Amino acid sequence: MGAWKKATLLAGLMMISGLAGCFGNDDDESSGEVVAVFSYSPATNIRAGQTIDFDAGDSLPKGIALTYKWDFDSDNSIDATGRTSDYKYPETGTYTVTLTVSDGTNSQSTSKELTIVDATALPPTAEITPESSEEDCMGEDVSTGNYIHIWICDLDKSQSDRDADGETTVQLDASESSSGSNDDYISKYYWDLDLTYDADGDGDSENDNDLEGETVEWKDLRHGDYEVGLTITNGKGLSDSDTMKIHISYGASWLDFPIGGRRAQAPTQIAYDFLANYNTDTDNTVKKVVGDLMYPQNDEPCFAGDCTGKLDLFAYNEEGDEASNTTESEDSGYESRDGDDCDSDMYCVTMTLSSYIFNDEDLDCCYGEGEWEIKITNNEAAEQQVDSFFLRLVYK
Repeated sequence: MGAWKKATLLAGLMMISGLAGCFGNDDDESSGEVVAVFSYSPATNIRAGQTIDFDAGDSLPKGIALTYKWDFDSDNSIDATGRTSDYKYPETGTYTVTLTVSDGTNSQSTSKELTIVDATALPPTAEITPESSEEDCMGEDVSTGNYIHIWICDLDKSQSDRDADGETTVQLDASESSSGSNDDYISKYYWDLDLTYDADGDGDSENDNDLEGETVEWKDLRHGDYEVGLTITNGKGLSDSDTMKIHISYGASWLDFPIGGRRAQAPTQIAYDFLANYNTDTDNTVKKVVGDLMYPQNDEPCFAGDCTGKLDLFAYNEEGDEASNTTESEDSGYESRDGDDCDSDMYCVTMTLSSYIFNDEDLDCCYGEGEWEIKITNNEAAEQQVDSFFLRLVYK
């Protein structure tokens, strides 16, 4: 091969080699813009003279050599280098820490403010006050504990509204919190309504200021499980946090209405809709759904024949699959409808859907969360009067 051809081939290979990086994976963490990120510990209640550990290990891009420069006192000079460092502030006050990261060509800086408090200052204690409704929608006592459990009760609803859904306002109370000492006070009450989302971008998802005040109202809550966080700060600048689970259960009733008899060999059904939550990732899971139906043993007026009524409940998931029903295989099943809690002239039918049934619908046992319905079903020829139907969505 001639010298000219060799030179041409060598130049082509060098050009291809130089362009190879232009066709790499855009998702490769070893390339991309420089982003300075750092954390520090302790993250709160830092005292004068206390050692603070700084870590820039989350800076980007990953997989290449980066340089790190730390300015701990805002004097535009380098106080330390390296991915990690530590520092002490001898005096109280607010200080700005700046990290500058470089890949040799590009650089980026980020800053955070640190509050340094007196070494002898006492921290506050954050405490959310638990609360429970006195009774559920059936008049039964509600258990209490270190949580908030509120019942929404929509009683005697119209048959034009058969959606089991409502909203409530929850009172959040931090009045049992303490400042730390008699000569101190609480200067800030911050309520975080979503502990999975870091709204203020400070690296802590549980200290956002969604609501502020010693007592606040969390509005428009539907049935389900929630968790709230409280962060308080005292006059010395020290802080403390608390979290609490909130359970919102729901109950509705429909009273004194008729359901028509079977038509064209098909039963008459009245459907009642409800949303069932089953999310183990967010710990928002219904404990059970209960339908209680009560109707007269002998419907009036009765003009001829057997006027004994028989109504049943059927439950269907979001896909329309039947998950449960209360039908019996023998006539002796009527006896089970006349329990101690049922009026002597009434039949009572109860359907309980346990939590597991709302699990992943791909499992053989289960039918999934989502929009469900319970249907009152009359498969008899005669119209039947219903005394009451209660539907409860229990979250605690």
